Amino acid sequence: MIALVKALQVILALSILIFIHELGHFLSARMFGVRVEKFFLFFDIGSVKLFSTRSRWFTKLFPAAAKWETEYGIGWLPLGGYCKIAGMVDESLDMEALKRKPERWEFRTRPAWQRLVVMGAGIFNNFLLAIVVYCCIAGIWGEAYISNGNTRIYAGELARDLGFRTGDHIIDLDGKPAVDFGAIQLDIIRRDVRYVSVLRGSDTVRVYIDRSRIGEILAEPLFDLALPFRIDSVAADSPNAASGLMKGDVITAVNGTQVEFLQDSRAVLGLSAGSTATVDVRRGESRLDFDVLVDSLGRIGVFIANPEVKVRQYSVLESIPAGLKLTGATIGGYLRDLRVVATPSTGAYKSVGSFIAIGQVFPAAWDWYRFTNLLALLSIMLGVMNLLPIPGLDGGHMIFTLYEMITGRKPSDRFLQIAQTIGMVLLLALLILAFGNDIGRLL
Repeated sequence: MIALVKALQVILALSILIFIHELGHFLSARMFGVRVEKFFLFFDIGSVKLFSTRSRWFTKLFPAAAKWETEYGIGWLPLGGYCKIAGMVDESLDMEALKRKPERWEFRTRPAWQRLVVMGAGIFNNFLLAIVVYCCIAGIWGEAYISNGNTRIYAGELARDLGFRTGDHIIDLDGKPAVDFGAIQLDIIRRDVRYVSVLRGSDTVRVYIDRSRIGEILAEPLFDLALPFRIDSVAADSPNAASGLMKGDVITAVNGTQVEFLQDSRAVLGLSAGSTATVDVRRGESRLDFDVLVDSLGRIGVFIANPEVKVRQYSVLESIPAGLKLTGATIGGYLRDLRVVATPSTGAYKSVGSFIAIGQVFPAAWDWYRFTNLLALLSIMLGVMNLLPIPGLDGGHMIFTLYEMITGRKPSDRFLQIAQTIGMVLLLALLILAFGNDIGRLL
């Protein structure tokens, strides 16, 4: 069921993004009088289509559809979509149509600036979608983050190897104060951080970040938020509902073993799974102990006090600049991510993922807040990726068009075909790398 929920979210998100992107190309092409032959969500490889306005049953229901210039449809391969514009060298590599005399309604007869607009319209739509979504998020939910003010970290194996220790409080990254706990690891990766200052006990320690290990840092969490085992409430159906445990109690030991943080308690409670355990509790200035029942999963049926979450609330008008700011920050962050991935020495290319990796970041249960956040992020990723000057992507087409506008010389159709083929090979290699990384992680 979890896999189904995740898959549905991925398909819905990609469908929205592809539709919005291709709609930009479609509307701008039609605005300049360029004919669009096909507008498809997903690929109809082998001419296999889940839906088409040219299908016999559809034209019987809607006879006027047989005269439409554009065929609208849904392909069977959910790896993208396309807008086939007449007179353009695209993914179809249909060169036969280009051998005919150019028509006034073809892409190739349009002025260079119009062709540039058509090519950039999909990217523009992706960024516009991200702005709209982020404005909605700011206006509805606000901007939530875990304040780093009083936090301490629970270090994982990689973090300990780098020099961090459980209980450290992160002060700054290369002298810049750490404000948002959830953004610390990303900032270490993106900002080329060399030193992290931490408060360890009463001492300030500098932890050196070896940039050659960025690939490892990308692949796994460095640390969790270290949580005191502070009880918020006892579940009504908990076997320990009548044990005497109360809101605000802090469990400091289990069966005589000290547990400074909630994470420390898991292994200790696991040893008493299915039986009883004695817990030491700090209640104000008092020290108490209780016998508690531990279920077969090593739980005692209590809810833990949440970390301090701060929320910046925005009015409708304030949400617009907030959405613009968040979009700009996300674009900048993703560009820095690409720079890290493109640096072979970091090994970050090993973290590149495909649709499998995308599916894993969606929540197991439907959550509109997380879905819309991921939708905006993926829209920015799609927009930025399409800006790359790689033939086969919008950025490649735009580079050739800009070259034409600057030099006055238009690349030949043969050159564009070869460039498009090379670009598609590069993109296929990137797709193979992404799927290979995902399969390797699953295995």
